[in-house]
Amino acid sequence: MDLQPVTPGHLLVIPKSHAEGLEDLQEDAGVRVWTVAHQLGRALRLSGLRCEDVNLFLADGEAAFQEVFHVHLHVFPRFKGDPFRVEADWQMRERDLLDETAAAVRSGITALETASGVGPPSVLEQP
Repeated sequence: MDLQPVTPGHLLVIPKSHAEGLEDLQEDAGVRVWTVAHQLGRALRLSGLRCEDVNLFLADGEAAFQEVFHVHLHVFPRFKGDPFRVEADWQMRERDLLDETAAAVRSGITALETASGVGPPSVLEQP
């Protein structure tokens, strides 16, 4: 349970092994964190708590508002009128800027593949 819940039922999934951020998190621990969060999200919907929807939130680094430097994934119920907000400059971007950004992300994926000697997950492969 989160000690400062956004809404009643706000949960934390925390891996047992220490990892300050995603860069330090072992892949198998990340898979387990996601699996547990998925189960908890489904359980929240059946819990009797006010839960129209569910948010999963992970802050990785100071700029992302990480305050506790141990990887943890927030799982919390959402409902109309609840207090949680994410403020941002939500606007459509030009196609060329999106293509440029996608190329930079692909470059990062290639760098990961080179460093680890492992190919990309199939979900990232282009048709």
